[in-house]
Amino acid sequence: MKRKLFALLVTSIFLFSMCLTVHAKNNVQTNSNVKQPLSKLHGVPHQDSFFYGDARADAPELAYRGSFDVGVRTLEVINPNQIDILNYSEENPDPRYDRPLTLEVWYPAIRPGNKPEVTTYQDVLGSGPDNPDRPLIPFEFAGRSLRNAKPNSKEGPYPLVIVSHGYPGSRVLLTYLTENLASKGYVVVAIDHTESTHADKVGFASTLLNRTLDVNFVIEYMAQKGASKGKQFLAGAVNAEATAVIGYSMGGYGALIAAGAGVSESGWVYWGGVPGNYMEMFRAGNLDYQALLDPRIKAIVPFAPWGGHIGTWDLAGLEGLKIPSLFIVGNQDRTADYGGVEFLFKNAINSNRYMLVYQNGIHEVAVNPPPPIAEAHFREYIHYQEPAWDNRRCNNINQHFITAFLGIHLKGMDEYQAYLNLIPISNDASPGDNDYWYGFKDWTAVGLELHHIEP
Repeated sequence: MKRKLFALLVTSIFLFSMCLTVHAKNNVQTNSNVKQPLSKLHGVPHQDSFFYGDARADAPELAYRGSFDVGVRTLEVINPNQIDILNYSEENPDPRYDRPLTLEVWYPAIRPGNKPEVTTYQDVLGSGPDNPDRPLIPFEFAGRSLRNAKPNSKEGPYPLVIVSHGYPGSRVLLTYLTENLASKGYVVVAIDHTESTHADKVGFASTLLNRTLDVNFVIEYMAQKGASKGKQFLAGAVNAEATAVIGYSMGGYGALIAAGAGVSESGWVYWGGVPGNYMEMFRAGNLDYQALLDPRIKAIVPFAPWGGHIGTWDLAGLEGLKIPSLFIVGNQDRTADYGGVEFLFKNAINSNRYMLVYQNGIHEVAVNPPPPIAEAHFREYIHYQEPAWDNRRCNNINQHFITAFLGIHLKGMDEYQAYLNLIPISNDASPGDNDYWYGFKDWTAVGLELHHIEP
């Protein structure tokens, strides 16, 4: 009887100790999870994770974020009484609608206490509604900005940068760049061009007609915001008199027209792209087009601008581009066609112009890295990913050169000129030589070209 009681006691102690061990292991695992740099903690992206735009170890000097905390806010605006070109017909030759636009605005901000400078952006994979080959698939990704933070107006006003996406695209396609520029003292506004986004892409005529008109409307809208008094959002924080337009692909097309490069009457865009002769308003030499130009635009950055390869601009039209420009393109681009971009660069003879070339790059040198969900959808993956380049590397290089270019032409920072006064082919310089690309770490200035032609 005593042996049975003793055995029962030993068994009970053993089982109790096992329970304590399991409980302790569970506690250790739980605590360990809390301490790890997770991508999300209680549903919020963790600030120690990798975010698009973070500097790699080989990032050039000006790629790193600036000294300002960054806020972000989404605005829904209406441009009234616009041409509804997708409903044009002979019976209805002047269709009109109130055109909605969604804007994402990044700006120098005041960050209270230790509140994380973290937000989440939403987008979709796909190419417009009802496309069985490219269905719409929602996804999220994190960004380094504080949603709805109070603007830092005291150190403003700040130059204005307008960002125009590709076709299709979205206002959050270049967040690596928009956040970075805001941290350096710019108000940056990216436009969701209605009827041209991943989610709502429809007829191409809307993109051809509306890109420049959307840009001009947003410049004026932000100028009014900046000129407002009191506690209104961005009151006193926007210097629209110093504006740059950054456009990718179709956004580059719109940026060129907005900056003075009027289209050719003989090109397909003019006579075949948009019905109803509406492209006449953008024709080079048209006095109405000259009146449309906004003199507050002081510089443009066309990323792989579409249209140069199909005669959208002729030599006379390109003479109208008189402000500084920085073209960025891959020399294997087949979408915008490298030869077409090179034609624009060489013949915009009145612009103080640069062309940054990614050797073996294609059309995606401008954009964020692909979201992880795109790995399972090749057509969407290649919409983001450069085959011969790491997109994070492209992002850092773009941050570097655009910081220098805009610093010079919007802020008068002539000390940045050294970052642009380079020998044309990066491969031709060796570390330690006087002609090594300024601002690049040893052994990292490879596979790039920077060409410059004065007006």
